[in-house]
Amino acid sequence: MSSFDRRTLLLMPLAIAACGFQPVYAPGGAGSNLYGKVAVSAPNTVDSYLLVQNLEQRLGRSATSGSDYNLDVQVSAVVRGAAITPTNETTRYTIDGRADYSLKSAETGQIVASGTVTDFVAYSAAGSTVSTLADERDAKDRLMTILADQIVTQLYANPGLAT
Repeated sequence: MSSFDRRTLLLMPLAIAACGFQPVYAPGGAGSNLYGKVAVSAPNTVDSYLLVQNLEQRLGRSATSGSDYNLDVQVSAVVRGAAITPTNETTRYTIDGRADYSLKSAETGQIVASGTVTDFVAYSAAGSTVSTLADERDAKDRLMTILADQIVTQLYANPGLAT
């Protein structure tokens, strides 16, 4: 049984290479093809600022004039009460987030990749007003990080971006 395991382990890289697997950050991979080459649309809300900040951390910051791609992102977040006591006090909230994105070639204006990502986070409102506001701010920051990660993952998985 142990020889089978060793044989499998030795043959695994060949099988992975044969299926077309390519590391994202390898030369010619989607990660190296996009890093520093994507200009993200200017934010116009606090939520979009947090999202753009996270996207630029993952994709590298690019000057608008020197970029190969333009990433347009529209984000929305809706706060909903999730736990309401019998006395009608809300003690927990959820924030539903959605980001629509489209990656366009800066040269041709053609859409290379587009999509929508969604997720949610929650926070407690059981403390003071100040702590509830801090929790809400932290939850929005976490949500924008999650949405940015999902966008970047979808861009990296796009076969058209790997050379």
